[in-house]
Amino acid sequence: MRNWFRGSVIAMGMAMGAAGAITWLSVTRTAGQAPRPARTADGKPNFNGVWQALNEANWDLQAHQARPGAVTQPGVYPYDYARVPAAPVLALGAAGGVPGSAGVVEGDGQIPYKPEAAAKKKDNAEHWIDRDPELKCYVPGSPRGMYLPYPFQIVQGANQIHLAFEFADAARTIYLNKVDEPPADIAMGHSVGHWEGDALVVDSKDFRGNWLDRAGNFYSDKLHLVERLTPITPDAIHYEATIDDPETFTRPWKISMPLYRRLEPNAQLIEYNCVEFVEEFMYGHARKKPLVTRWEGENMIINITRKLTPMRK
Repeated sequence: MRNWFRGSVIAMGMAMGAAGAITWLSVTRTAGQAPRPARTADGKPNFNGVWQALNEANWDLQAHQARPGAVTQPGVYPYDYARVPAAPVLALGAAGGVPGSAGVVEGDGQIPYKPEAAAKKKDNAEHWIDRDPELKCYVPGSPRGMYLPYPFQIVQGANQIHLAFEFADAARTIYLNKVDEPPADIAMGHSVGHWEGDALVVDSKDFRGNWLDRAGNFYSDKLHLVERLTPITPDAIHYEATIDDPETFTRPWKISMPLYRRLEPNAQLIEYNCVEFVEEFMYGHARKKPLVTRWEGENMIINITRKLTPMRK
């Protein structure tokens, strides 16, 4: 299935090229790469290529201080800043820490939750390991897929723009022509786009509820997402997303960030087959005889006791 998907991306790019979508008006050169077209035949910005966000948005969309782990517990002193890593992340040391960030939420930097949704967000954060869909290798949803710390590829055509994500083999299709809506909600949403000058505007709905980051921020299946992708340079895009979910938030709110083209001569998506990596994490409790029960390092021993109750959704 995954090989078929990867082949389908290549085939789609070839089909789009045959349709006249990959014909160029100008060329931009970048050190280490072959000449790259800057615009398509109809004068639109050339978004073809491999892109990646370089920020801390996937940890938390809002501004936050660095901390010793995504899961912490009180330390010796009764202050929030003096918390220490909790047992599940203690052995990771600095690799398990959370980097600080100025945030990507526009305006006052606050996410306008309704009171009951704010309580759910707080509870999500406290149960991050049990609940974050990313840890289970679930499809990341939109807009989270755009700023995960993994690259994604854009294949641009005349009537469709395809986005293939390295994480979980997720994919989105942005339709530039009129198409029927899907029969059911989908994780990445149903996306219809149009051009406003050099800006690609994408209107998406028909979502399933999902998380926005590792901090427990989330949206419901009532999400209406409007994204704008505007070229800054041939190798950078200004990305913004307006999040409108009347079930969860008191008003629409916006995030924005740059996306950067990967400039390596061999830039490509490398399969990240994380579904197989999380089988023991998700289903190890169902084994008749537990497989992962103990880890012993040079300075600590960690014993694992499985709960027999089902994993929370």
